[in-house]
Amino acid sequence: MGKDHPQGTATLARLFAAQGHWEKSAAIYRDLLQQNPERQDLARALSEAEAALRAAGPKSVQALVPLLQEWIDLLLKHDRLRKLRRFQSRISNSTQKTGAS
Repeated sequence: MGKDHPQGTATLARLFAAQGHWEKSAAIYRDLLQQNPERQDLARALSEAEAALRAAGPKSVQALVPLLQEWIDLLLKHDRLRKLRRFQSRISNSTQKTGAS
């Protein structure tokens, strides 16, 4: 097993799978299978995790599109707000200067 999960267990792999962390789950199952190649339950679980990983691949990328759109919208709103605040500050400073004369 790699450095990420030095104490990987079947329970941890199941937890990762339940949370949708298929890569981590599959990595643990692979490590456990290397240690116990006769365990058919681990082989089945690995097969399920890899199938879920393949199925989730394109959907994961597609799920990012609305998040990226929202992020871009928020960046644009932030930029507009920053410009409006700067404009407001200029107006405020200009009114204070003219009021003081």
